[in-house]
Amino acid sequence: MKRWIARILLAVVALAALIYAGDWVVFRARKGPMGVIQVNQLLATPLKGNKMEYDFMGVVPVNCSRSIFPQNGNPACWWVERHKMQWE
Repeated sequence: MKRWIARILLAVVALAALIYAGDWVVFRARKGPMGVIQVNQLLATPLKGNKMEYDFMGVVPVNCSRSIFPQNGNPACWWVERHKMQWE
């Protein structure tokens, strides 16, 4: 039983590595396609009595990579598109 679990775990890790490598190759072949998405930036400030104050900082552009996984230190555009609220 332990061998099966180890084999399944190894297969999952190998598959994830293969998908990431393929994503990286496609990203490089397309010459690093980047995008810019507008996100809302909020500031959370702690107050006395375990209370929080939330301030709207404005709308800021965020650079993102058009890929499945984050590339070049930028998040994937599909992730930023689904998480348009950014907390500071």
